[in-house]
Amino acid sequence: MTKQGKLYLIPTTLGDNEPLEVLPISVKKVIEHIDHYIVENEKSARKFIKKISPRKSQPSLHLHLLDKYTDELETQHYLDVCEKGVNMGLLSDAGVPAVADPGASIVRLAHQKGIDVVPLVGPSSIIMAMMASGLNGQNFAFNGYLPIEKSERKKRIKQLEKLSFDKNQSQLFIETPYRNEKLMSDLLQILSDNTLLCVAADITLATEYIRTMTVAKWKRIKENLNKRPAIFIIHKM
Repeated sequence: MTKQGKLYLIPTTLGDNEPLEVLPISVKKVIEHIDHYIVENEKSARKFIKKISPRKSQPSLHLHLLDKYTDELETQHYLDVCEKGVNMGLLSDAGVPAVADPGASIVRLAHQKGIDVVPLVGPSSIIMAMMASGLNGQNFAFNGYLPIEKSERKKRIKQLEKLSFDKNQSQLFIETPYRNEKLMSDLLQILSDNTLLCVAADITLATEYIRTMTVAKWKRIKENLNKRPAIFIIHKM
C-alpha cells in the first residue's frame, strides 16, 4: 500500500519583503521539495516560490486555484496526488493559510481522507496585531469583515463594543485596504470615547504602524491608512 503524502500549510510574507526576514528556513526547505500546490492566486504564488527558491523549476509546478469562484466539486480532487504518495502545499496569498484566508475546506478534506496536515510557522497578522495591542490576549475574537451598508455597520460596531465590555473580550476585524479610512471614520463616530482602539497596519514591513489608544485620543491624530493592510481591535473596559 502506497504511503500517503502530506498536506503542508505554507505561510507567506505579509508584503513585499524578503521571505527569510520573516519566515524560518524550514519553509524554504519544504518548498524546495514540493511541486504540487493549492493557491489563491497563481501569479503571486509563482512569484513567492521563485523568490524563496530561485533555482526551483517553474515549469515543474502544478498549481490548483482556490478562491471564491472555485467550484467545490472540483476541489474534492485537489488532494488526489496525496493519496498517491505525493506531498502537497496549501499556499496562502499573505500570511498563514486557512485563517482569514481560503483553505479551511481543503484542510477539512485532508482530515476526512486521513492525510497528515503539517502547519508551518509564519506571520499571522491577526496574532501579531493581538500580541502588539496590549489588549486581552487571553480572550479575543476575530470577526472578519464588517457589513458595508451604513446602518448595519453601525449596528455591528455597537454590538462588538458591547460584547467586548460584557465578556472582557477584545474584538478584531479587518477591512478591504482602500476602505480603511471610511472604517476608521465610522469607528471614531460610533465608539465611546473611552473605548480602546488598536490599529495595526503594514505588519512586518518597513512602514509598520501599530498604536493602541482611546477613541478620544485617536480623534486628535491623523494617520493615512489608505490601501494599507490593517487589523483593527477594540476593547471597552
